Amino acid sequence: MVLYFLPGCTFTKTGCKPNKTTPIEPVYPESTNGTLFPWAQLRLPQSVHPLSYDLTLNPDLDNMIFSGRTVIDMLVLHNTKRIVLHSANLNITKATFKLGDGDASDVTVLEYKPAQQIAVKFTEDLKAGQHCVLTLEYSAKLSHTYDGFYNSSYTDKDGNKRVLAATQFEPLSARKAFPCFDEPAFKATFLVKITRKPNYKTLSNMPKANVTALPNGLLRDEFERTSVNMSTYLVAFIVADFTPISKNVSETLVSVYSVPEKKEHTEYALDTASKLLEFYNNFFEIGYPLKKLDLVAIPDFLAGAMENWGLITFRETSLLVGKQSSSLEKQVVASVIAHELAHQWFGNLVTMSWWNDLWLNEGFATYMQYTSLQTGNLFLAVRFRAMEKDALNSSHAVSTEVNTPEQVEEMFDSVSYEKGASILLMLKASLPGDGQFRKGIIQYLNQFSGLNTDTNDLWNSLTQVGLPFCFYAKKASCNHRSLSLSQVDVSTQHQNVSEMMSSWTSQKGFPLVTVSRKGDQVTLTQEHFLLTSDNATHTSSLWNIPVTYVNDSCTCVSVFSETLRLPESVKWLKLNYRNTGFYIVHYGDEGWAALRDALSSNVSVLTHEDRASLIHNIFALSRLGRVSVRHVFNLLDYMTNETETTPVLEALLQLNNLYRLLDKRQEHTLVARMKVYILHQFGSLMNNQTWVEEESVSKQELRSALLETACGLNEENCTQQAKALFQKYVDSNGTTRIPGDLQQVVFNVAAQSDEDWPTLLNMYEHVTYDAEKRKMLRGLKGDIIQTQELPLVINTVCNGFAGYLFAWDFIQENWDHLIEKFPVGSFAIQTVIKSVTSQFSTQAHLYQVKGFFSSLKERGAQMRSVQEALETIRLNQRWMDKNLPTLKKWL
Repeated sequence: MVLYFLPGCTFTKTGCKPNKTTPIEPVYPESTNGTLFPWAQLRLPQSVHPLSYDLTLNPDLDNMIFSGRTVIDMLVLHNTKRIVLHSANLNITKATFKLGDGDASDVTVLEYKPAQQIAVKFTEDLKAGQHCVLTLEYSAKLSHTYDGFYNSSYTDKDGNKRVLAATQFEPLSARKAFPCFDEPAFKATFLVKITRKPNYKTLSNMPKANVTALPNGLLRDEFERTSVNMSTYLVAFIVADFTPISKNVSETLVSVYSVPEKKEHTEYALDTASKLLEFYNNFFEIGYPLKKLDLVAIPDFLAGAMENWGLITFRETSLLVGKQSSSLEKQVVASVIAHELAHQWFGNLVTMSWWNDLWLNEGFATYMQYTSLQTGNLFLAVRFRAMEKDALNSSHAVSTEVNTPEQVEEMFDSVSYEKGASILLMLKASLPGDGQFRKGIIQYLNQFSGLNTDTNDLWNSLTQVGLPFCFYAKKASCNHRSLSLSQVDVSTQHQNVSEMMSSWTSQKGFPLVTVSRKGDQVTLTQEHFLLTSDNATHTSSLWNIPVTYVNDSCTCVSVFSETLRLPESVKWLKLNYRNTGFYIVHYGDEGWAALRDALSSNVSVLTHEDRASLIHNIFALSRLGRVSVRHVFNLLDYMTNETETTPVLEALLQLNNLYRLLDKRQEHTLVARMKVYILHQFGSLMNNQTWVEEESVSKQELRSALLETACGLNEENCTQQAKALFQKYVDSNGTTRIPGDLQQVVFNVAAQSDEDWPTLLNMYEHVTYDAEKRKMLRGLKGDIIQTQELPLVINTVCNGFAGYLFAWDFIQENWDHLIEKFPVGSFAIQTVIKSVTSQFSTQAHLYQVKGFFSSLKERGAQMRSVQEALETIRLNQRWMDKNLPTLKKWL
């Protein structure tokens, strides 16, 4: 925090005296030794930049400590009397400084712990253009959390505990392993040396250059200096006894590492990574710049994966695949690999300047993971979920100001990832031809290769390739195709992409487009879709919207690029074709009735994406209060004829959410009626599902969702089939396989049985395949689990009424332990808060949640996820108060 004296004041015993000659001086904080620390801001000064780091690390895995030596070669950009950089939990034992060709001399290092900063002060200016070297020796404990240089362990096949050390630096934890300029814009090269015992291996971003035997019996591995300038958060190193498999791909050695007994589960990852590396090399027309690419499965790892350049780290569940795994399980692993490999270009080669533009990394990587694998069904579902968060007042703009470490952590959410990806999809879909968008992003990557960027740099690159757009906006420069709809014009011409897209990145939320027809003319209006403000139309929140449509007389897709006059014989109109736009559409009572009638007559008049879009939109409008719950169920009447995966999954998710809300309110009669309704609507589809191997990924997604719902509602046919399959699995001693997409439902049912629960627990302890292990865990909710799985366990426990209340109590009692392991604001903490609060819908629970989080103060009270939780409870309460009477009558 920076405090400033009031301008024009000299403070005296009598108060403030005007003094026009007194400059504004920052109040510097006190460092640990009692002297003033020469800096008072979160962001580092720009006067000195690192050019290269030489890092030597000496981990001692027996005592869980390490020592290190960091040599930083720097360039002075502006005259300055200070060097300020980052250090956290490091005990600096010696520091020397050398200017130009001069001799190195000892210097005093000041530390300001609240900002995790250290500094060296000088009596005379360092001059712009000078080179200097700072050398720091230090010691530290290996971290017991999941960031920095941390210790991990696993149990091998013989029951022995094996320890290892790995890194996780994104976003702010490189400073916990070595002193550094720990901001994305301070790029440099890195040379890494690590000492180890002979029975361990070490890995880092670059290939190993040489190994030196030390007098104490240890070995020192030296890696090549990075051939690229890197941000500190992408540096990585590992000390472990992992085993690799490798192959050469386009002059890059690709390897997958795992603990030795899981080597057989690495082949799919190697094959997938190799194919994706070739795909990206060709797609971006820029070759992957390093000699090697390692993918490492770490037994105890909090994130799904981390894109460290040349050394990508994964949870075991995100990388390892059994030989008999289902296509659905393989798709999950392929998706994570695709995301991390895309980062080698988006994020590593071109990096956001600061965490406010994290979406440039994560939105692109998310977009590319779905594009490269063509997993459209998954992408559609995550777009819907992103809208649910973005409809809250507690949401944030895609590109938003970030001022504290907690705010940096909170940027890792669905807005940066899925909304970021969604607006890129929308942009691409609004361009003519498949090649235009690709041409623009290749321009961006080439223009800023090795550099740091902000959002405007991306839009400017896309503008430079001259992209034509069709957008519906408040104003347009072309009037010859006026729609005369609420003063809305549409034009097709070369336009500044920044003007078009800034409305999607600079403000939170998304638009609600309302359609009304009068005669042969269609009128569109837009407003901010904001759940907490029923009837507010935010004239300042207007978006440039690429509006597409389809109707019963036009199977082609049109963009609103000419006056829209529909013959009165046109029965229905559907906007947002295939849901490529990030907005919700309200058709009014007549428009919804026409769409419902069309679907009742012939399901296939709309694409499966459009049908899923209608289901999502009408539930969202019900939550907003624009349509009654009766209208929602009227639309769902057509579902008895629905067989496609995406609409069924969306309907099941929405109905299951409603079922759980009613269950948490202990509305027993309504819960029973809702169960009858769901089984009536989807019963025939549920009963048509097989319990044998199924090849199609889409059918596996559909089957697992239907059967998990059926068995979750204790539908007898489903539970009997699941019990029989589990018994067959047990009797065969695991040799008879449960199809991967059915494992979750089978383990869930087994865990409900007193006799099968201990059997499942025993299996959990001994099974080696991690995806199967995780499914068992969801069923068990047991206590023999790794800490990394705690958010998952809490989320699972919260499904039932008793578990939900227990989990809420647990969080309140153990909050300080939680934030010791998981940083305040982190995605893990966001998940926990959402899990334990999102199904509350009473005033009493609102007071409880508000009171607890208010009491935390700096330990989490200001988190955006807390505001989101409170807002969600209020919305649940509002919806229940408004719709319970109708539900009771209708069901």
